[in-house]
Amino acid sequence: TTATSRGLSRVMELNQDRTQRARELKSQGKKIFGYLNTQPVLEMLTALDIVPYAIMGDMNDTITAADKYLPTMVCPFLRSVLDQGLKGKYDFLDGAFFAHSCEVGEKIAHMWRIYMKPEFEHYIDTPHTTHASAIIQHRKLLEDAKSTLEKFTGKQITGPNLSAAIKLHNDQRALVRKLYDLSKSDPPQISGGELIHTMLALTGLPVQEGSTLLKEVIEEVSKRKNGPAGKPARLLVWGSIMDNSTLIDLIEETGANVVIDDTDMGSRPYFKDVSTKAEPMTALAEHYLIDLRSPRTFLQTMPRGGKKDYMADLDERFSYLKDYIAAWKVNGLILEVLRYCDSHSYEVPGLRDYFEKENIPVLFVEHDYSAATVGQLRTRVQGFLEIIG
Repeated sequence: TTATSRGLSRVMELNQDRTQRARELKSQGKKIFGYLNTQPVLEMLTALDIVPYAIMGDMNDTITAADKYLPTMVCPFLRSVLDQGLKGKYDFLDGAFFAHSCEVGEKIAHMWRIYMKPEFEHYIDTPHTTHASAIIQHRKLLEDAKSTLEKFTGKQITGPNLSAAIKLHNDQRALVRKLYDLSKSDPPQISGGELIHTMLALTGLPVQEGSTLLKEVIEEVSKRKNGPAGKPARLLVWGSIMDNSTLIDLIEETGANVVIDDTDMGSRPYFKDVSTKAEPMTALAEHYLIDLRSPRTFLQTMPRGGKKDYMADLDERFSYLKDYIAAWKVNGLILEVLRYCDSHSYEVPGLRDYFEKENIPVLFVEHDYSAATVGQLRTRVQGFLEIIG
């Protein structure tokens, strides 16, 4: 690795082999813990000087090893994650820090413990509702995770060092929002592909190193004169996890600007800060349960026994996307769902109803986490872009 590469060139370098920087850090004595999806509370790792590393699949590697353990009719991304683990790609990880994202995600956590035998493993059974009792339960689960981490490292997570970690992660969240602000203009200053590459690069770095990289990218992109060309279609992509830019690249090559996303590897974990007013553990319990607008959590949107108003319920759940649409001048929505991803699939009819009422064109696409199936979507994307103009 050349220490001289900065900004977007550093982003591309990191993404060519995400494990390389993690292995370098490990050789310098750092502990590296793998995590999956957005629910694990990364601030707790940062407070102990552990590097959080997002475990991903590989869309270009055929799943072979995982076939013995998981049927083909479950999430292809999670099957690929297990496959990569079984093939030894993550042999450098010192630990696994998992939380409940979905039913298959839970199975992966337990399989990882059994078959990869990490030195450290902890699983947070994150609740699925936002009732007051669920927040209390979540806080207790985080206390449990805290004591397990402390026992393993021999270090204490204190109020002050947890607050300091929250500040570091909130600083990074603010920089991510600043990065996404660069695609508000017409033409956008940064492409959707560059956005997603930058976000992916962050997920294998210590938080401060990631923030430094963000500052470099923001500075470079703000000054350059050769940014993306403006296109008639300005799109929001909502959906399942995207751990590569294949779909975004296809959409942009077909003739659109992807100006904002709402996905787990993109903007979703960064658009709200952890409260610094509440006690740190309570603030983290609330943030990771309520603030992360993930379909895996059922938002409590109406009183029990209250009369159900479908459109009011949809507004409660999806109005934040309407705010994105206004701020980024979006004129089309692509709902991207991995095959067999039930939690995202169940949201699609509601999202469609909500945005058709707002007269925003919506395209639903499903793929099985392979470059071949994403390529097959080109004709449908082209047809959709013609509707927008």
